[in-house]
Amino acid sequence: QVQLVESGGGLVQPGGSLRLSCAASGLTLNYYAVGWFRQAPGKEREVLSCISSSDGSTYYADSVKGRFTISRDNAKNTVYLRMDTLKVEDTAVYYCAALSSPDALLHRLWAKGKEYDYWGQGTQVTVSS
Repeated sequence: QVQLVESGGGLVQPGGSLRLSCAASGLTLNYYAVGWFRQAPGKEREVLSCISSSDGSTYYADSVKGRFTISRDNAKNTVYLRMDTLKVEDTAVYYCAALSSPDALLHRLWAKGKEYDYWGQGTQVTVSS
């Protein structure tokens, strides 16, 4: 059974940092690109970032570029999202998802949530003073 499990969410003050983890079981994550998404109450799901399976390419939405950093540790079958300089508007449920895509096509697919094959259950991030 394939599972993606997010962790690391919580309550943080504006300007603070968090690191989210996406751990996989039943799936060799290094064969997949992995993306991070979020959804705030009453809003549409928003793509944040993606890391390729092989060549290390990373992609970021403009809303998080320069503040969020995606990375992966294939030995631990885990992908991370480091979030710095957090803002109140970053409050949302954060999801990771796995996408089977050749690196050469990832630039076309990474932002399209419906292309992803597996999803986690999400972790809540609340930014508040």
